[in-house]
Amino acid sequence: MDGIDYKILKILQKNARETASNISKEIHLSVSAVIERIRKMEETGIIKEYTIIVDEKKTGNGMTALMEVSLEHPKYFESFAEQIQGLDYIVSCYYQTGDFDLMLKISCHSSDELEEIHRQVMSIPGVSATRTHVVLKNVKNIYSAIRKPE
Repeated sequence: MDGIDYKILKILQKNARETASNISKEIHLSVSAVIERIRKMEETGIIKEYTIIVDEKKTGNGMTALMEVSLEHPKYFESFAEQIQGLDYIVSCYYQTGDFDLMLKISCHSSDELEEIHRQVMSIPGVSATRTHVVLKNVKNIYSAIRKPE
């Protein structure tokens, strides 16, 4: 990847539906060259998928929470990860270092629903503790940082 590829990625991150024609004008490269670079990034897995960012409040999910989860033992990691795959209100899960093993991002309707979700998570075998933080406001939301290596 070179500087041009990073520029293309940044443009696509802002708008995944941006046309190759508009990208070519912005970075001063031919349309066919832009299309070819995007195709190569897709083939090599640099671009994994195209997605959307949904305004959760407009879809009825007015509450976002971050739940830290501790497991009794690392042997429970695989089964925990498997069990949360089917829980639609868990929108992301990160395995992390620190006092807690995992961080869940939860999108739900209300504090009552969050309480029910907490009960469900605590009932998963191997979960020993949780700590939940309610998000007051989303200040920044990007899927991943795109920076050219120094």
